[in-house]
Amino acid sequence: MQIAFPAVAETASHALVVLAGPGLVLGAAAAAADTATSGQLLRAAATARFEGEVGAIVEVMAPAGMAATRLPLVGTGPAKDADASVLERVGGAIAARLLTSGETRVSVDLAGAALAIPAADAAAHLAHGAALRAWRFDNYRTTMKAKAKPTLTHLDVLGAAGAEALHARLDAIAGGVMRTRALVSEPANVIYPESFVASAADLAALGIEMTILDEPAMRALGMGALLGVAQGSVRAPRILAMRWNGTNAPDSRPVVFVGKGVTFDTGGISLKPPAGMEDMKWDMGGAGAVVGAMHALAARKAPAHVVGVVGLVENMPDGNAQRPGDVVTSMNGQTIEVINTDAEGRLVLCDAIWWAQETFNPEVVVDLATLTGAIIISLGNEHAGMFSNDDSLSAKLSAAGAAVGEKLWRMPIGDAYDKLIDSDIADIKNVGPREGGSITAAQFIHRFIKPDVKWAHLDIAGTVWASKPGALHEKGATGFGVRLLDRFIADNFEG
Repeated sequence: MQIAFPAVAETASHALVVLAGPGLVLGAAAAAADTATSGQLLRAAATARFEGEVGAIVEVMAPAGMAATRLPLVGTGPAKDADASVLERVGGAIAARLLTSGETRVSVDLAGAALAIPAADAAAHLAHGAALRAWRFDNYRTTMKAKAKPTLTHLDVLGAAGAEALHARLDAIAGGVMRTRALVSEPANVIYPESFVASAADLAALGIEMTILDEPAMRALGMGALLGVAQGSVRAPRILAMRWNGTNAPDSRPVVFVGKGVTFDTGGISLKPPAGMEDMKWDMGGAGAVVGAMHALAARKAPAHVVGVVGLVENMPDGNAQRPGDVVTSMNGQTIEVINTDAEGRLVLCDAIWWAQETFNPEVVVDLATLTGAIIISLGNEHAGMFSNDDSLSAKLSAAGAAVGEKLWRMPIGDAYDKLIDSDIADIKNVGPREGGSITAAQFIHRFIKPDVKWAHLDIAGTVWASKPGALHEKGATGFGVRLLDRFIADNFEG
């Protein structure tokens, strides 16, 4: 969808959106439209019991006295609350309503709307929300009826001088979100470790330095935990590191993001139930979020030093697959008793995280992983779980998530939980008891964090995929984590 910020609308007939708050408080553009239609807009709003709540819409079709093909009135909620996040939801509501409507162009007139932020900011965020909500994954749909296909190709936001520069930054972030959604949406016969790496090759054009480790390199480094997960698949594993340094300090300690990239997870020998197993194509959602965040940071030329590392494997149950009871040796020398081969993500992460610390000497490590079903039992699909060894880091991540609507909820870690993963025959076992499953998974990763490193683990199993549409996403891949990580860097690591 092409987005522009003209001073006035195109002369051609198309949809015109105007705004109103609670109590049918019309903005200037909405009041003018109501006058032009001889009160038709307000009559329609009253008939539909429109109350001006955020994203609510009432439409006048083929309004009398106007050239517009349709006249949607969209609610902004109370003026004091109409901030960037609200305007994104308004944009999302407009895109959701008009995307397959048959309209090809829509103009949104902000004139006189009661908002809590300047018009340029409002326009940029409205367009950002519309772009995010309009993204769909239709790559393999060949028999859609014409009425189900997207028609909306142009969005113009009127009367918001200066919005272009603000939106350019947001557009870079949206590009990262859309990259992540596409990766998470692709089936596992399309996205596997090698093709995942190939899909990221274009990041080099944005100025990102790429490092790729193949299986022999990982074997030479002693990554027995990651390689144990991969050994049952014909798809060779990979580690991909992406470094963006937008500072003038090449030797500064970076922030490192690490993503779990299990491109398909059968559970291995500890086979998952068949029902719903097709969803395990998105078990690389953490890796997808890291790649998307790196795209966003580089595309907007963030003045920060950040490295993204993703561990990529496929977990399959063939004759060479890892068995429950096997003992593997991780890169840092700790031995691991594999109790359950479906607890594979932590085995991938421990080697990837240790290598990242050894290679890049980070100040902060944040890992993202669709790690446990237990976190969905705990938090549903509203929050991702957060575990951290540092209160300040935890607070900064929570604030970043709240700012962009990607909410985190801090969960506990501690010695009592850590003891639950002691092994009788090795240094550690990869699962503890059923109780506190998300916590013991985090404790496992914590054992591979160096003492001077601030660390947070985000369990995003409940948030990377949605079973129904949301304010800023269609049903399916959400892109969760990209905007959160970008905001975290913007707020805390940019000079």
